[in-house]
Amino acid sequence: MLTPDPALCQALSSDLNAADFRSAPLRAAWGVEADDAIARSLRTPALRRLGERTDPQAVLARLLIFGVAQASDAVAAALPSLGVSGLISLGLARLDADDVVPCATVRPRPFHDDRGPGEWWIAADLDELALGGGALAEDHVLGVGGASLTLAGLQLPTAAGRVLDLGTGCGIQALRAGRYAESVVATDISERALAFTRLNALLNGTTAIDVRHGSLFEPVSGEQFDRIVSNPPFVITPRASGVPEYEYRDGGLVGDALVQAVVAGAGAHLTPGGTAQFLGNWETKDGVSGLDRFRRWVEESPVALDAWVVERESLSPTAYAEMWIRDGGTVPGSAKHDALLGAWLDDFAARGVTEIGFGYVLLRRAQAEPTLARYERLSQPIPAENGLGAHLALALAAHDAHTALTDDQLRAVTLRTAPDVTEARHYTPGAEDPTVIELRQGGGFGRSLQTDPAVAGLVGASDGDLTVGQILEALAEILDVDHDALQDATLPAVRSLITDGFLTIAE
Repeated sequence: MLTPDPALCQALSSDLNAADFRSAPLRAAWGVEADDAIARSLRTPALRRLGERTDPQAVLARLLIFGVAQASDAVAAALPSLGVSGLISLGLARLDADDVVPCATVRPRPFHDDRGPGEWWIAADLDELALGGGALAEDHVLGVGGASLTLAGLQLPTAAGRVLDLGTGCGIQALRAGRYAESVVATDISERALAFTRLNALLNGTTAIDVRHGSLFEPVSGEQFDRIVSNPPFVITPRASGVPEYEYRDGGLVGDALVQAVVAGAGAHLTPGGTAQFLGNWETKDGVSGLDRFRRWVEESPVALDAWVVERESLSPTAYAEMWIRDGGTVPGSAKHDALLGAWLDDFAARGVTEIGFGYVLLRRAQAEPTLARYERLSQPIPAENGLGAHLALALAAHDAHTALTDDQLRAVTLRTAPDVTEARHYTPGAEDPTVIELRQGGGFGRSLQTDPAVAGLVGASDGDLTVGQILEALAEILDVDHDALQDATLPAVRSLITDGFLTIAE
C-alpha cells in the first residue's frame, strides 16, 4: 500500500539527488545502445553495462528502474536519509529475507518548455521493463509513456488560474500543468493512481495538487476551470468475458463513448474562453468517418465550443486490437492472444466499426458564436511533437486576431513571413512556369501546402512593409487578373496561413 508521507518523500528526493539519479547521467552509465533497448522494454543490455557496480546510482537503477531486488545493506547505503524502512513505509518496496524487492518504479523524466528544461522523478507500478514481461494487473498504474509525453508537450504554455487534470494516473499531466497554473485539481477513478499522484507531487516538491476520487466530472460537479487536460482511458475494449479491463486505459464504456462523454461535459466545466486538451480514439462506423462523428459531438455540446481536432493516425480493427492486446503484455501466437483478438474483432464487426482514429483534441468554450471548427488528418512527421503547445497557443491567438478583422481591415494589415517557411517549385522539363508550388513549414505541424502563384507571391512579399491590399494590387497587375476576383480568392487562404503560422501580423 502506498503511503505518500511528506517527510519520507523529501528524504527520498534528497537521496536521489545525492546519487545523481538523473536521466542524462544514467544514460551515460549504460550507453546509447542499451538506452534504445530500454525503449523496447529490454533491460538486459543496461544491466550488463552496470555490471557489478555497488555505488548508489547503480543500486538504485537496478532497484527502481529495472525492478531487480538488491541487498538491503546496499540499499541502505544508497538511501542514507530515507533508509530501507522508509522505502518500505512509502510502499515502494518490501523486504524478503536480506533483499529489498521493489513494488514500484521510480524513474527520472526530463522535460523542456518555454520556461526551460527540468526533470521529475515519477513513481508508478512495475511495468513490462521491470517485470521482465508478462501480463499487467488490471489496476496497474501506468508510468510515463508515449501518449503521456505527447499530451504534456501539447499543453498550452500560458498562464492559467485553475486547471483540472481529468484521469490523472500517475500525475504527470498535473505536474506539467502546475508549471503554469495557480492550482491544479487531479481526479481519477483509481485510488491507487491518486496515491501515486500524491507521492509524485511530494517527491518533486509540489503541494498545490488537490486529488479527488471519482469518475469523469463527478468529483468537480458545479466547478469551472480555466483549463482541462486529460489523457483519459480512451482505449476501445470489448465488453466481453475474459477481456481484461485495465483501469489506466479502459473507461468501462462501449466503443468511443468515453471520449464522447468528455466532449459533452467539458464545456460546462470551463470558464468562458477556457480550453480543454486531451487525447482520444474515435470510430468510423456505419459509413460515417470518425472525424465527422466527433464534429457531431461538438455540435451537440450543451455549451458552444470552438474545436480543433487533429487525427494523427488511423488503424484497421485488426491492427488496433493487436496493438492493445500487446500493450497488456499478451504476446502473439498464444491461445489467449487469439481469443482476445477474436473478441475485439467480434465487437467491432457487431457495431459496424471499420476504422479507429487517434489524435489530439483542443476545445475552447466560445465566448460568442464558435469561430473555430477544424477537423483534419495530419499524418506527416512533426518537427518537435513534444513542443507543440507553444505552436497551438500562437495559432489560437493568431486565429482570434484575424477573425476579429473584416476583409477590409485585413487588407490594411501588414504581414511577415515566418522565418521557418521555405518555398519549393517544381517544373516539368523545359517549362517556364512551375507545375507545383509548395510552401513548407519547418516548425509547428511541419505542414507542406500546395498553392498558387498569387498566394506564393503574397507570402514572398510579406516583409512587414506593404499591406495585404497593396501586395494584392501589385500581384493583380503582374498576373494580369481582375483585382477584386484575386482578393476574393486569396484572402481566405491568407487567414489560414495566419492561423497555421506561415504568416504573422506585423506589429
